[in-house]
Amino acid sequence: MIKENLELKRASVESDLCDVLVPREHSTDPFACPCCANVFQETLRTAGIDVADHVEGLSRRADPLQGSCLIVNAHILTMDKSQPKAQALWVQDGKIAWVGAMDALPPEALDEETVDCQGKFVMPGFIDPHMHLAPLAMMHQFENLSPFRFESTDLALSHLRNIARDVPPGQWIVGRQFDPSLQRGPEFLTRELLDSVSNDHPIFIYNASLHLAYCNSLALAIGGVNAQTPDPKGAEVGRDGAGEPNGVLKGGPAMALVARHNPLTRQQNIAEACLSVFAHANTLGITMLCDQGTGLFQGVRELDLYRGLRDSQRMTVRLRYSVAHAIAQQWDDMDLSWGEGDQWLRLTGWKIVSDGSNQGRTGLQRTPFLDSESVGIAYVEVDELNTAVEKRLREGWAVCIHANGDAAIDRVLDAFELAVSQGLDPATARCRIEHCSILHDEQIERMAKMGLSPSFLIGHVHYWGDALIRNVFGAEKTALLDRTGACEVAGIRWTIHSDDPVTEMNPLRCIENAVTRQMWRTDEVLSPQECISVDSALRAMTIDAAWQCHSDHEVGSLTVGKYADFIVLETDPRLVAPAQLSQIAVQETWVSGERVYVA
Repeated sequence: MIKENLELKRASVESDLCDVLVPREHSTDPFACPCCANVFQETLRTAGIDVADHVEGLSRRADPLQGSCLIVNAHILTMDKSQPKAQALWVQDGKIAWVGAMDALPPEALDEETVDCQGKFVMPGFIDPHMHLAPLAMMHQFENLSPFRFESTDLALSHLRNIARDVPPGQWIVGRQFDPSLQRGPEFLTRELLDSVSNDHPIFIYNASLHLAYCNSLALAIGGVNAQTPDPKGAEVGRDGAGEPNGVLKGGPAMALVARHNPLTRQQNIAEACLSVFAHANTLGITMLCDQGTGLFQGVRELDLYRGLRDSQRMTVRLRYSVAHAIAQQWDDMDLSWGEGDQWLRLTGWKIVSDGSNQGRTGLQRTPFLDSESVGIAYVEVDELNTAVEKRLREGWAVCIHANGDAAIDRVLDAFELAVSQGLDPATARCRIEHCSILHDEQIERMAKMGLSPSFLIGHVHYWGDALIRNVFGAEKTALLDRTGACEVAGIRWTIHSDDPVTEMNPLRCIENAVTRQMWRTDEVLSPQECISVDSALRAMTIDAAWQCHSDHEVGSLTVGKYADFIVLETDPRLVAPAQLSQIAVQETWVSGERVYVA
């Protein structure tokens, strides 16, 4: 867990963080998303927000989640190879005491409160092994304008007009997840477009990538942004032909010019918002999350936020996290160690971002993007990557490296092979490649040989597959995207994730995407040979995700001795049409033997 002298060490390093508006390694891509750069840090600083303060008044639950009960008459998929099916589950003090058939119930189990499932389907809770908690929490209350709700800009603007009619003049209207790359309409939301929504409400909209934000004239005026406003360091104020601000803000420091004035940003409690994220995750059947980029929201303060959440005893999701290499010196000054924590909160990785995104044309490629000479961006150069992998493996860390482009994956594999040649073992450390998007056959062979484990942002296939074919790579290279099937054949342990807020967390949607590989708004399947079975996808989001998060000894399967984290679904996912997997209703979610969600 966090050392007792956290406060002193934090004070000695946090003053440096205000200057790290764009991490040095990422300076060539200053408009990167929150898993790559600290998009929100300047907004928090200039608004006077310290997430460490937000836990001080957090109410505390009197007792930890630690229920006892007897689950009977259930159709249970345990995800335990030694006993894959069961009908009953006995829980004592939050852990599984027994699991088996109804006719083998231990007599003493009958003394517990009995829950009759009446034949319902029960399985381990889902685990999302890659998301970003603090940014998601901050935006959780903002209006969702994603293309999956509004397929065109006109529909999104119409929705905003309806909101404007219902709120008092002067109240801010804030949105998130707007994505013109997937929504029909103009490339940007300009101030003129947002002025057509309202001139009486400041309007501020985050692009789904968080590279950009859009605001209307009133919001610009409140922020004091005009033709004379200089571009902040590492960011840009969009301008029209006359030099006037056009409402588009690029990069965190530019967004902060306006966002810091938003009362919703200053008034909300981010700790409470994190708990709301957990509660929402429960509705989706999630019982564990892994933050892959701790420190890029507000630096080392985030550990105080996490500790406060744990100490409140109100967490309904277990949290694992990887610290961001971009602020490596700050972590080193705190003398953190891999594995610190407990069942609720644990440090499980060292996260390095090696390149950008493919859909943003910043993923590092072997060959240029379509109609371009660009091959993307290396966020970390070869020497630093090699040094970091060796250093962190020697220190006992599980190293998790973001790599989207095929050239980035080449570099990551080279770094791990160099470490192996120096006597280090990435397989034992359960090292991961995050996203691992464009993957060639020989790279899969190298991964299998070293025991590396990929985690795929499977929404790339569904939401961006068609766009990658038409606008980014072409069909031949896009066919190499998220190769779950090939990794399965190679015997590689892999998982799938949401990367929320990049795509919205929803394990059943992720499972459907992996099983069908159906591309959005088309009837086409991307690389059908990469489709996997429902059984494999369920495994990826339960026991294998637990394994990647160094938690398979305590969760991920319904096995005696593990925590009683399980869900009740309306039907067995293996019995429905693959295209209907995302429509299965989560009826109940249980954590440590207590019901934390009922539909």
